[in-house]
Amino acid sequence: MTPPVSRPSQPTFVELFTPKIITVLREGYGVASLRADLLAGLTVAIVALPLSMAIAIASGTTPERGLFTAVVGGCLISLFGGSRFQIGGPAAAFTVVVATTIANHGFDGLLLATLMAGIFLMLLGFLRLGSYIKFIPFPVTVGFISGIAVILFAGQVHDLLGLTLTVKEPADFVSKLQVLSAAISTINPAAVAVALITIGLVVGVRRVRPNWPAILIAVVVGSVLVVVLKLPVETIGTRFGGIPSSLPRPSLPPLSLDKALAVLPDALSFALLGAIESLLSAIVADGMTGRRHRSNMELVAQGMANIASAIFGGICATGTVARTATNVRAGARSPLAGVFHAGFILLFMLVAAPLASFIPLAGLAGVLAIVSWGMAEKHEFATLVRTSWGDAVVLLATFGLTVFRSLSEAIVVGFALGALLFIHRMSQATGIEQHAPLVPEDMADDVDDRPPYDVATATDPDTVVYRITGAFFFGAASAVGAVLDRISSERKNLILDFSAVPFLDSTAANIIESAVHKAHKAGLRFFIAGASPGVIQALNLRGVASPQVDFTNTLDEAQQQLRKLHLPA
Repeated sequence: MTPPVSRPSQPTFVELFTPKIITVLREGYGVASLRADLLAGLTVAIVALPLSMAIAIASGTTPERGLFTAVVGGCLISLFGGSRFQIGGPAAAFTVVVATTIANHGFDGLLLATLMAGIFLMLLGFLRLGSYIKFIPFPVTVGFISGIAVILFAGQVHDLLGLTLTVKEPADFVSKLQVLSAAISTINPAAVAVALITIGLVVGVRRVRPNWPAILIAVVVGSVLVVVLKLPVETIGTRFGGIPSSLPRPSLPPLSLDKALAVLPDALSFALLGAIESLLSAIVADGMTGRRHRSNMELVAQGMANIASAIFGGICATGTVARTATNVRAGARSPLAGVFHAGFILLFMLVAAPLASFIPLAGLAGVLAIVSWGMAEKHEFATLVRTSWGDAVVLLATFGLTVFRSLSEAIVVGFALGALLFIHRMSQATGIEQHAPLVPEDMADDVDDRPPYDVATATDPDTVVYRITGAFFFGAASAVGAVLDRISSERKNLILDFSAVPFLDSTAANIIESAVHKAHKAGLRFFIAGASPGVIQALNLRGVASPQVDFTNTLDEAQQQLRKLHLPA
């Protein structure tokens, strides 16, 4: 006797929401792992240090806000996250939405939106919705990431060219281009040279010495050139007065119901973008290491990090693909590498904060120009445009709305278009056809478990057999219903073959219910053959049951019942 197959038990709440660092420590953590994590943390900190300041500046705030985010948010994401290798901090993908929020609601509004986004992320995690983030269509993801890349690059033109603006640079893309074009005559050749040198160094070092910290080398070289040659370019010191040498005291942003309602759309955008970015980063780490992250615990940690970042005056925090990949390549063993990365950035603030004043803004703009180029999903964009008109429409709509309207609108509209495209494709894959039991003359009767040829069924004018194939849902329900409505009252027996229907929804069940009632009134005997238990249960809930309909395991059983009842078969 074959033993019953045991199904794996569902993970408990504790298993789902245990931080990865606890799992690692239970496995055993030695000196070798500590040494590897320290080295990886230092390597990632070297990459994250200039990026964090550059992202904060591109977001319309001061450079230390990015450092606060990397220290506080990065530490909490590693301590409490569901990924062994995730590195958190400010992300380039957030620059557009953060800058827009600051422009519309001020920095206090940004802090409140960040705090609210943290709460939403924790709720998403505790409600176990992390696995549903992957259902966002790929064209939507490519569209909004590419759109963000375009806006991010446009935001660097000011510092790349060293332009002198007479008005504040607007967040709106079209208005930004108008302001930048009006100031094109104020190009600073020194700033352009620093930007080009930075870009050239980053690209060159990555190609010749891929393991070296290309971004830090380029920023340091640019800073030295500015100081030694006394180049007339803006630096962090001249624009922002430097950065502080410690974290600020924690404090809550001003809270009010009106303000919370005003920033609610921004908070939702932060939460959705943060969830997508962090889980994509965790998946990348899984692919590089063969590990598996806990998506719901990761969202909870992302929420905690954003709440803490807002309390310490930071901006939005999320898992970042580039820094996470750097962490893996540097040989990290555990989440402690992310904690060490945050600690090294804090150490820089405590010891070397004055040196940041000499960093040229043109150099940081060059770094972000390279980041925006890498974000632009160029190959995927071109492939989607060429391969499918439906995917192209979703992609271009999402991209256009991201650039010219807002990220929240782009995601909502893109997701809606993606859903309509899916419905259309599924409806095309679902069909109903009259069953023809005759076997083609060049094929044996026993091929593919084909039922034996039945002369009676093949020639009987009183019995009609229809076979439904594919997912039977609202997108295909009207087509199936139209076919069933054409059944003549002169028929005496109707058999629906459901053996190729994996599931049906309430709309489809309602169509079958109407067909059954119509057949019952017309005196037709109604059979449903080959339906799965789940489909039968869904139909029963709609009242599709005996005596109005007979369920059989196979089409052959329905035919046999007809013969036993001495009905024409």
